[in-house]
Amino acid sequence: MAILTVNNNSNAYSSIVRLNIGGKKFCTTIDTLTQREPDSMLAAMFSGRHTVQDSDKGYVFVDRDGKHFRHILNWLRDGVVPTLKDSEYSELLREAEYFQLLGLMDGIKASLFRRKDDEEIGTEMTRVDIIKCIQSEKVRFRGVNLSGLDLSKLDLSYVDFSFACLKGVFFSRANLQCAKFKDVDAEGSIFHNATLRECEFTGANLRGALLAGANLQSANLQDACLVDCSLCGADLRTAHLQTADLTNANLEGANLEGANLKGAKLTNANLKGANLQRAYLRQVNLRGADLEGAKLDGANLLDAIR
Repeated sequence: MAILTVNNNSNAYSSIVRLNIGGKKFCTTIDTLTQREPDSMLAAMFSGRHTVQDSDKGYVFVDRDGKHFRHILNWLRDGVVPTLKDSEYSELLREAEYFQLLGLMDGIKASLFRRKDDEEIGTEMTRVDIIKCIQSEKVRFRGVNLSGLDLSKLDLSYVDFSFACLKGVFFSRANLQCAKFKDVDAEGSIFHNATLRECEFTGANLRGALLAGANLQSANLQDACLVDCSLCGADLRTAHLQTADLTNANLEGANLEGANLKGAKLTNANLKGANLQRAYLRQVNLRGADLEGAKLDGANLLDAIR
């Protein structure tokens, strides 16, 4: 098996990379793979920190479906999200998640939400309205429809969103420490890299939400619907997830040390490399879950279904 090397002192051809993605072959450059999404898996593979081996006449093989990889390359080249059917967006989102392309994931979600705007009931407030409100001492948006708003990077700590409609809201990198989301409908919302420490999400609908990289330490997610959620790399230490539904959730690399998951559903969940040390996993449904490389030292797995 030959080793792919990059010679920085050679001509431009030394930066060319040949990829075989599930049988489909692509040709690109190291700059394309590393510059737009520097924290992605592809950037890490070709950063020079790792030895990358080729197994097919100079092509580096990656065992993924190559159907949408051209869209991934075009995103990395131009920052453009393609126009696709909803079902194809879902497929592309899975590939973006695998390759840890957070910018593309945001873009896909944004495209889907814009498409659904005509079907949604109009929001009752704007981003400017929200900013004016949070300057007051106590802020409550209980039962308010805020669907589709961009609330990214705002300080929304201690705000009460209970019973609100938050479908498709952008909370990326927002400070939501101790905020209340009791019984909210936040389907498809984006919380990636948000601070959600000690938040209350009891009974919340977070189906399909993006929570990758979020800080959910000690958050209360009891009885929450987290089906199809992305929680890659999320910090869920000492979180309360009793009887939560995490079916098909992606928890790869998540930190669940000391979390309480009694009676939770983790059917077909991706727990590769997750830290479940000292987690309370009694009566948890782990049927079909991928636990490859997961840390389970000291975890309580009594009556768990596997």
